[in-house]
Amino acid sequence: MVGEEGAFVLGWEEVLTEEELSMTLKVLCMSEEEFKEYKEQDGWEDNSDEEGNSVLSNEALSRLKTPCKKLLYDSVLLTLQSYRSDLKAEQDLLNNKEAYEKLSRREQQALHVRYGQKRILHQLLELVC
Repeated sequence: MVGEEGAFVLGWEEVLTEEELSMTLKVLCMSEEEFKEYKEQDGWEDNSDEEGNSVLSNEALSRLKTPCKKLLYDSVLLTLQSYRSDLKAEQDLLNNKEAYEKLSRREQQALHVRYGQKRILHQLLELVC
């Protein structure tokens, strides 16, 4: 369901792996009875009309059902805990010109990537809170 890497791709305005995230949330948030039915039917047929064929935009994420929001929220917190530093530490390093210039070019690029990832994750926390 999630793919080989076991991760979802989030952008600033929408989920880029929306089909995988949508299906994963649907399965993880269903009742035991719904899951039994799902297994018996070998999944669902293409029911994209049921969802209105909508993209998982930030607006759509904020309207998810409470159990799905909670699951996403907890998942984001776990992901943020996997980093060695928090968003503020990254921001402080970016704002400290002297410390930033001591970093190698590769370290600077990695810092920008981590900072961007953390900002997107914090944005997601706000959407599902």
